[in-house]
Amino acid sequence: MDDTKFRFVRGQGSLAAAAIPMAAALLCMAAPSARADGVLTPFSTAPGPQAPAPWRFSTLPNKAPTKFEITQLDGQKVLKVDADKSYGNLVHPTRVQLNEETTLSWRWKVEEFVEGANLRTKGGDDGAAKMCVFFDFPADRLSVGERTKLALAKNSTGEAVPTQTLCYVWDVKETKGSEFDNAFTKRIRMDVLESGATDKAGGWLSERRKLMTDYKRAFGAEAGDTLPDVVGVAVQADADNTKSHGVSYFSDIDLNGAVAAAPAPAAAKPTQ
Repeated sequence: MDDTKFRFVRGQGSLAAAAIPMAAALLCMAAPSARADGVLTPFSTAPGPQAPAPWRFSTLPNKAPTKFEITQLDGQKVLKVDADKSYGNLVHPTRVQLNEETTLSWRWKVEEFVEGANLRTKGGDDGAAKMCVFFDFPADRLSVGERTKLALAKNSTGEAVPTQTLCYVWDVKETKGSEFDNAFTKRIRMDVLESGATDKAGGWLSERRKLMTDYKRAFGAEAGDTLPDVVGVAVQADADNTKSHGVSYFSDIDLNGAVAAAPAPAAAKPTQ
């Protein structure tokens, strides 16, 4: 599962139990450093093995951390993601308008799929390669139950939690083109872009997604005409549920879109 100013849900039964794991993938994004060109800092600019700022790592309490490391592969500097009975997210804050021109592009490669993974079950909700996008959908448009979960998560962590998340997945089991709710929460939608090993030379596959089209397909029934800003992108991999292992690689990630203005801070309530 995944993260950012936010957090993904690893829920357990009660609202409180579900809220804490949701906040657990949380990364502070109070002051996103959006750039006018490219928006996301390329992995290839890293001077060493650590992903360049503002990419940041996030995990869950009491979980072994998935390893994210910049390495040389096939003549290029890329991100290696190694999940060994672990959970983790590498998150980049941003704020970009969602419209017809907004696109997300990247190349990825799976060296080892997570054995036993089944994204439709809580016990199998693991994967070697996920690319997740966070949307700032108005929380007041959600049900009372969903707002309660988000409020509990925020109270637990002191940070806002993503209201909508779309995760692109390269899976070994699910059919390419499958779309469904995350096993833990409908706040996260899974979109299977690739399935199983590829016969393409080198094993690299390229993706280019029109985010507005994908967003409307994933959340259109809930969102209606609302087009929330994109407020984060995360690379995620986990193998903690299956106690297995997975390895993948990601090239530089290109988020193209108009930088959005930060929302005005909420007005302070008058003192009595």
